[in-house]
Amino acid sequence: MRLTIQRTFSTLAIVLSAATIASAQTGDPLPSAEDVVAKMMQFDTQRQSELTGYTATRHYAAVNKSRRAEMLVRVTCDSSGAKQFSILSEGGSGSIRKHVFHKLLSEETEASRQGTRNGTRLTPANYDFQFVGQEKLETGPAYVLAVSPKTANKYLIDGKIWVDANDYSIVRIEGRPARNPSFWVRNVHFVHTYEKVGPFWLASATRTKSEIRIFGSSELTIENSDYALNPLIDRITEADRQARLIQ
Repeated sequence: MRLTIQRTFSTLAIVLSAATIASAQTGDPLPSAEDVVAKMMQFDTQRQSELTGYTATRHYAAVNKSRRAEMLVRVTCDSSGAKQFSILSEGGSGSIRKHVFHKLLSEETEASRQGTRNGTRLTPANYDFQFVGQEKLETGPAYVLAVSPKTANKYLIDGKIWVDANDYSIVRIEGRPARNPSFWVRNVHFVHTYEKVGPFWLASATRTKSEIRIFGSSELTIENSDYALNPLIDRITEADRQARLIQ
């Protein structure tokens, strides 16, 4: 019992010490996880209402000791967040392309659909959040939160997120899937980063280390480039147009 109490106080002391150091670095009191998440949701709702979609080019590369595969894809995302992929070119190991690349495209297409997306987003409905601290990234100061999925959904993750301290957008995610994404891929650890395109933070790169059955330890890199935002819609004009169509 005494040992348990000592461990509890030791853990509490470490947490308080980390929070004190982080606060001292900024000179401002640190927000709670609830405060960060509330602002994250508020700003995200505003950005989603303004984003009319985009196109981008995405490059996939998977490498292990004996095989390599690559694929170039065109990504189209509409205003609802739904994504479509067009394969521009691919080469290398046919097995990796079939069981990894094509599987990833299929899973992301499904996860981006309206009915599925609400259950996969980083929201209090899907995750528990715990404040970890504050860090300085290349993109600027960010709050670090530990995220734990409330269900073992294959689209959810277990790890940490970095939330920009100025506009409360997620700029980095690190962790592992709450469940192995497929029979072929296991022991996954990834780092996902974002870049600012206009007023929006969009996916920049993902670097993943995992075990692929038959092929062994592998590294997967996904890089996005050539973003082009769809033109902004005049909401009033669009509402008038829809009204005229109904009439």
